[in-house]
Amino acid sequence: MGFAIIILAGAFLLMLPISSATGESLPFIDAFFTATSATCVTGLVVRDTGTYFSTFGQGVIMVLIQIGGLGFMTMATLFSLVFKRKISLKDRLLLQEAMNQNTMEGIVRLIRKVLLYSVVIESCSALIFAIRLAFDMPLGRALYFGIFHAVSFFNNAGFDLFGDYRSLTSYVADPVMNLVSMFLIVSGGLGFIVLSDLIELRRRRKMSLHSKVVLSMTGSLIVIGALVIFIFEFSNSKTLEPLSWSGKIWGSLFQSVTPRTAGANSLDIGALRQASQFFIIILMFIGASPSSTGGGIKTTTFTILVGAVFSMIRGRSDLVLFRYRLAEERIFKAVTITMLSLFLVIFVAMLLSTTEDASFLSILFEATSAFGTVGLTMGLTGKLTVMGKVIISLTMFAGRLGPLTLAYALGPKKEKELYRHPEGKMIIG
Repeated sequence: MGFAIIILAGAFLLMLPISSATGESLPFIDAFFTATSATCVTGLVVRDTGTYFSTFGQGVIMVLIQIGGLGFMTMATLFSLVFKRKISLKDRLLLQEAMNQNTMEGIVRLIRKVLLYSVVIESCSALIFAIRLAFDMPLGRALYFGIFHAVSFFNNAGFDLFGDYRSLTSYVADPVMNLVSMFLIVSGGLGFIVLSDLIELRRRRKMSLHSKVVLSMTGSLIVIGALVIFIFEFSNSKTLEPLSWSGKIWGSLFQSVTPRTAGANSLDIGALRQASQFFIIILMFIGASPSSTGGGIKTTTFTILVGAVFSMIRGRSDLVLFRYRLAEERIFKAVTITMLSLFLVIFVAMLLSTTEDASFLSILFEATSAFGTVGLTMGLTGKLTVMGKVIISLTMFAGRLGPLTLAYALGPKKEKELYRHPEGKMIIG
């Protein structure tokens, strides 16, 4: 309900004439789509952010991104802390669920860390962006661009102000823009629990199982993704071939990082080979990590699925990660999230296939991008029909909340089972 109210309020503000550069009123469906994309930190746009919207409109989008990235409950807690209002037990329980925590212990302290880390990371990155962009534009404009893109990239939103849907294509071989952008995307996608573990590692000298899994899987996906894109696109005259060796490396690396649900791109996604596009769909479906600003099924879910497969192949009854055995409940939850997410993406792709006139790969790409709150597109977003915009908006909303959250919210109330059925046997495989 909180996210829905924020989206509607944002849509109303974006419809105001003051929000557009020309002073014209934005149609409701486009305003609703943009507000949903910003609040759900996706980055899919039907109107170019840098040219269509005024400074006021861009400011509204930036605020929606910040609220959506940190989470509705985190922002509500911020106001409670500012006005010195007591955090009730009910609020703590909601925060526990919102942050994917197993206990309420230290939950308010974690929220304080979330807010502090966000301010520090965004501020430092905005300053570096501004210094670099000051070589290409006036200082005031560079500072404004730095703040907007720091907020957008850290919250994995993918909105940009460079105009004409260019994103970072003009800076494909720029080390500063690439490094800072990737740092923001990865740090926002790791999750605040992992950031807290990394910052306090020197004092604690120990890292949680969650952080180990997230860091190892995130690093593996980035390296594998960069290698795959580099190999597939090396001889593509529309992407990597015209670039220098350093440009090829930066381009491959950035396109591997951005499916972490960031949505920015330094290569033309529509010009990539189909093999690369399909591989990016897989990366977008996996997404970022729990308690982060990103979407997808999450890296931990994917790790559990892969681990369960290897455990079964090796004939082991337990799934062991970093010398810790995982409970069956975690495996069932991972399978449930994956299957619900897969069904959602397939269902949305089928709907879009009937409403949109486009290739199936671009439709599947769009559906996965919306579900994973990524924001990458092969060029379909700007051509969506009214029904297509509604479908993608609802998919972004479902992707930001998570299919399991929606299932719990809309499903029947859980009741204690009073009996168990006898065990049956059936043939598998």
